Amino acid sequence: MEALDIARWQFGITTVYHFIFVPLTIGLSFLVAIMHTKAVRSKDAVTKDAWTRLTKFFGGMLIINFGIGIATGIVQEFQFGMNWSEYSRYVGDIFGAPLALEGLLAFFLESVFLGLWIFGWNRMNEKLHLMTIWMVAIGTMLSAYFIIAANSFMQHPVGAVFNPETGRAEMDPGQGSLWSVLTNVTTLAAFPHVIFGAWLTAAAFVVGVAAWHLVKHHNTAQELGVDSEEGAQHRTLAQTIFRPVLRFGVLMMVIAGIGLVVTGDMQAKIMFHQQPMKMASAEALCETTEGAAFSILTVGGPDAFATDCDGVTHLIEVPYVTSILATNDPNATLQGVEDLQAQYKAEFGETVTDIYGNEVEADYRPNLFVTYWSFRLMIGLAVFSAILAVWAFWVTRGKGDQARTTGSKAFKWFAVLAIPMPFLANAAGWVFTEMGRQPWVVHPNPDDPTVRLMTVQGVSNHEPMVVLVSLIAFTLIYGVLAVIWFELMRKAALKGIPLPRKREESQELDTPTISFGY
Repeated sequence: MEALDIARWQFGITTVYHFIFVPLTIGLSFLVAIMHTKAVRSKDAVTKDAWTRLTKFFGGMLIINFGIGIATGIVQEFQFGMNWSEYSRYVGDIFGAPLALEGLLAFFLESVFLGLWIFGWNRMNEKLHLMTIWMVAIGTMLSAYFIIAANSFMQHPVGAVFNPETGRAEMDPGQGSLWSVLTNVTTLAAFPHVIFGAWLTAAAFVVGVAAWHLVKHHNTAQELGVDSEEGAQHRTLAQTIFRPVLRFGVLMMVIAGIGLVVTGDMQAKIMFHQQPMKMASAEALCETTEGAAFSILTVGGPDAFATDCDGVTHLIEVPYVTSILATNDPNATLQGVEDLQAQYKAEFGETVTDIYGNEVEADYRPNLFVTYWSFRLMIGLAVFSAILAVWAFWVTRGKGDQARTTGSKAFKWFAVLAIPMPFLANAAGWVFTEMGRQPWVVHPNPDDPTVRLMTVQGVSNHEPMVVLVSLIAFTLIYGVLAVIWFELMRKAALKGIPLPRKREESQELDTPTISFGY
């Protein structure tokens, strides 16, 4: 393997791994902030205690996830200098600005206020303390915005010009400079999509964990007898603590799902204009087609795992859907992969000079198999969340004395199974975004294609063995971290919430302190 291939594998592995933690941190900080708000605003002591317990319960898992996310995120920054130094040289002055803002503004905001939130219980004014977790939630979303702004420059460069003397892209006041980078139309479409994806991930996590405990306490209450003192306590946990948070999670899942559909449609229309090759590959649309259908199932020829369109066969299709996604016109004509390949060769050249000075054949098609299926996984995995939301809403229907809980083990295990699906959908979305952009590391803006860089031109001039050693090392370290993270999260989730009891001396409820096991 060449250094380029190994460097791409390393960046892909570390990025997908890091993005396990990112959506959960963004989404869970927001959901925990709402839980804390519910606790502060509650006038009833029992309700206040219930939401405080829930805030600390899910807050403990937020702390674990946040810590692991920091460790893996730092590696991402260093890789640009380690394995992609030519890319960093080419766009460093532009790409570095939003990354610096992310570190100096967003990261310090979220980390400082998370510390205040953790250690401020019973030490700060209640409303001031509530503000700290909202600052954490705002900080995580600001962090996402700056990172997406940096990535969006790779997808659709704006605010810069190419300087032929230095061979670099440089910010230009005439093009809007940093303001254009931060208000890139690609950023404005991608940011809400990522946030809604994070909310769905966190909401599914909350529903999955709450469903496990709700079913457990419901069944324990039935076994002990709801008329017994201990059985009544378990029924209270199911009815007044885990049922409300489960339904809260379902509501957030619905909001996030609607938001994902709307913002996803916006992004698709933008991408059909900015990166038509990516979207044609996502459909395996090899030939230019009028009224293009959406393929549910497609099989390929002998080179289906590469970029070749030969032998691609659409087995199941929905007529006109792809044209509607692209333009809202069912009869719109969309360019196919082969026609775009010919167009790009005429515009950008038949060959490209790599970092070693060699002239290599230019292929402007991404990997069709990965682009096609990652796009469908991103969408298809959402089915699990939709089923979970409907099922959870149904088994907990009713109000007041008619409010229901459930002892269904099938529901409990499906809820647990549905937890990782938004994580996988998010990962598939990023694989589609980055793999579909290939062979560009900076995709040319269709309105001004002068700022562009191919992936073969952005990699560092390392020996393959050097990159391979770091790939193996990072993979092993991340594997160990994954086991540690999973075990910490599993223990924190299974620990549950202790039964509410009143202190003898004050008759106040014994609301627990925030903690996590390790």
